[in-house]
Amino acid sequence: MEASAKPPAIHNCTSDGGWTVVLPRRGRQRSKATKVGVSEEKQEPWAPTDSQTDPSRETSMMQKMERCINRVGSSEFYSTMRCQIQTSLSDYVHRVLGSETKMEMVVYGIGSIESYEPPRLQLSLAILMRRDFSWIGNIEVYDPVLSLSESRVIESLGCSVMSVNEHGRREAQKPTMFFMPHCEAELYNNLLQANWKLNLLRNMVLFGNSFETYKEHASLCKNSRVNSMEHILSVRRFTTEFRIKTVSDDYYNAFHDSSWHFFSPVLETELQLSDS
Repeated sequence: MEASAKPPAIHNCTSDGGWTVVLPRRGRQRSKATKVGVSEEKQEPWAPTDSQTDPSRETSMMQKMERCINRVGSSEFYSTMRCQIQTSLSDYVHRVLGSETKMEMVVYGIGSIESYEPPRLQLSLAILMRRDFSWIGNIEVYDPVLSLSESRVIESLGCSVMSVNEHGRREAQKPTMFFMPHCEAELYNNLLQANWKLNLLRNMVLFGNSFETYKEHASLCKNSRVNSMEHILSVRRFTTEFRIKTVSDDYYNAFHDSSWHFFSPVLETELQLSDS
């Protein structure tokens, strides 16, 4: 999704009470109107549309990524983020881990790391967290805009690129961190819908757009009952959210309005859908 200098608000409310999701975009522009119900896409095989790679492009991308990783790793932004994980989030992370020693990381919607800086910053953060926290395991990455060259660079950085488009519907059968900064609301809703069971939700850590902000914008619209967001609005009843600090303008486009989300449903009755 392409980043803009000052990304727009998360939602605009139309005059008839409908919804338009307006999110920062990276890579290709992907504008979605989400007034209709949540789609039921099935998983399908995926591969980059281009069939050839260019070694010089790969070298240039790898150099950009290495510089970006070093820059983020030495920044006040990352120092603050790492401190937050070690202190405020530690108990919640270990509650999700349970008896497991690792949780895998699933990165959805990363965007083009060749064309835009925000995706490079976001991927750098994921890689740095894996380096610095022993409980983070393998990193899987997916975005339909990825080229073959980008995929090869991502794999050279120690991540794997998915060969399936899951449409955000990965079930958390084991502890899993979903890393999704600035994805469309529909993708978050798909993920929650696929995991709408007590045991699955408890296995999840979600890093992405603030669900509290979604609720604030929903309350401003005439028609706050939106099928494509009903799981986002309903999950807040048993969500603990920690907002991050972007610290400086250098990281605003990549991480503004991002939060950590932990889910702790206790009763099946909590899973009844509502818009409040």
